Amino acid sequence: MSDTKDKKSELKKRLTPLQYHVTQEKGTERAYSGKFYKCTDAGTYSCVVCDIPLFNSDTKFESHCGWPAFNDVLDQGKVKLTKDTSNGKRYILFFLFEAI
Repeated sequence: MSDTKDKKSELKKRLTPLQYHVTQEKGTERAYSGKFYKCTDAGTYSCVVCDIPLFNSDTKFESHCGWPAFNDVLDQGKVKLTKDTSNGKRYILFFLFEAI
């Protein structure tokens, strides 16, 4: 089995179907439905796939779009911001998992 197929198989076992769809297939959850949408806990938000810290809670803001929104990332070198031209939103791709 190829390395990519092994990684995909491992991720499908470890992640929920929604987590896999969002992180590996550029999917999205329903607006206003995610567990972090209304979360106000202080702390750090990390990637569900690789556990890399992404955002501090003090950079979260109310964007009225239905998903959590942050105005800064912890390490610019670990993420790639890419504009999604389908509706003008911005989403984050991790260099480590882009090829999967």
